[in-house]
Amino acid sequence: MRFDALTLFPDMFDVVSQAGVTGRAHKQGIWQMRTWNPRDYTTDVHRTVDDRPYGGGPGMVMLADPLNDALDQALADRGDKPEVILLSPTGRRFNQAVAQELAQGPGAVLVCGRYEGIDQRFIDARVTQELSLGDFVLSGGEIASLAIIDSVVRLLPGVLNDADSARQDSFHADNSGLLDSPHYTRPEVYRDQAVPEVLMSGHHGRIQAWRREQSLRLTALRRPELIEQARQRGELNKADERFLASLDDGGVS
Repeated sequence: MRFDALTLFPDMFDVVSQAGVTGRAHKQGIWQMRTWNPRDYTTDVHRTVDDRPYGGGPGMVMLADPLNDALDQALADRGDKPEVILLSPTGRRFNQAVAQELAQGPGAVLVCGRYEGIDQRFIDARVTQELSLGDFVLSGGEIASLAIIDSVVRLLPGVLNDADSARQDSFHADNSGLLDSPHYTRPEVYRDQAVPEVLMSGHHGRIQAWRREQSLRLTALRRPELIEQARQRGELNKADERFLASLDDGGVS
């Protein structure tokens, strides 16, 4: 897998290629990262990548030509036809399902806008998909791109020490898209709070059932819409529904 980024700030991507589990996987050759600075594809002495918007208004707009030439170089270097993804508030909401979808492919070219935006003609001609992290504004697409890269790369085989770690994560399809259950580690008692007894039992069936119930409880309390979505997909069994009904009877706590 390979990610490319069209960005005015290529050094920002060192965090995923050099640090943490993604950095380790990068060193192992599990995935690749390349950056392409639109300033390197300008023709004037000032290396101009933006200009004033037609129609007036505040801010500047990124020029289409430097982005177009940078993208051409990235695609030629890759030699394949990946998704060209623009990080944009008008895009599809990025979630775990999208991360799993991207993890099955060859990677993508991520277009990181700055200023007031990008010339729409570049978007219309070259972008194949737009993604948004949520209903908030960032100074540019780099931070959103880093989040996407991290969430996708950790799903690749061999990146995490235990493959089950990703499957148990919040929002993962193997967990019915629910929130993950609470986790505990040593010491057994911390500030007068003990680890739940079931986790000390060694009984894998009981532990699995407890974790499922805790996942259901936490999701019902914090993100009830995820319960309904899982229900609509047919991913809740009779035991799940009985437990949820017991929460309704006694209140979620």
